[in-house]
Amino acid sequence: MNLVIDIGNTRTKYSICHLGDVLNTVPVQEFLPSHIDQLKIEYKGLDQAILSSVKDYPEELRAALQSKFKTFIELNHDTPIPIKNCYQSKETLGKDRIAAVVGAFDLYPDSNVLVIDAGTAITYDILTEDGKYLGGTISPGLEMRFKALHQFTGKLPKIERKEFNKLYGKTTEQAIRAGVQNGFFHEIDSTITSFKEFYNNLKVIITGGDAEFFDYKLKNSFFVHFNLTSIGLNRILQHNGEI
Repeated sequence: MNLVIDIGNTRTKYSICHLGDVLNTVPVQEFLPSHIDQLKIEYKGLDQAILSSVKDYPEELRAALQSKFKTFIELNHDTPIPIKNCYQSKETLGKDRIAAVVGAFDLYPDSNVLVIDAGTAITYDILTEDGKYLGGTISPGLEMRFKALHQFTGKLPKIERKEFNKLYGKTTEQAIRAGVQNGFFHEIDSTITSFKEFYNNLKVIITGGDAEFFDYKLKNSFFVHFNLTSIGLNRILQHNGEI
């Protein structure tokens, strides 16, 4: 059994995986060495671990993972992966991005896939049917757009996302929500349409913290996989055990 730890910009979660299946995923404020001891009691045979972190984390956690697991991998740009990475600046590529793309490859190994990760930033990454990761785009996520309007203007309020299905607003709060949220969805739909012009039979996967916010709002069809990054990290861990 495998332990997968994903430390992102705004949230941390860990998953327990068996073979290619994600059995359980738990969000935590911080993953601590004490979590390891408890998980090893709950899950017999938990002897491999992989960690992906987009920020610094305590050395004590790294030491605990190294000492308590037969195999421990900390994902970086040199870690072997089961796809061809064509990104030119691999050392600057977000670990969450490459893990999500590997997850897409695991789910749809013979398809062109566009992976959309809607989190702090929204990223679009393209994987070809022959297993080549070509690159992608990065733009501000929903929360970042709301914050920018508040921080870079004198009087616009900071508001939170919520359902708003009108073309325009009749108050300043509604106008901000209409502009930010409608613009967000128009961007995504337009990007999907553009990629479909170049890649046949394109599958679209949406993941990330804001994925649940999409439902019927896009004209293009898509799949939602909340555990896509965990699936990818587990596949990378398996791949390294096979080589």
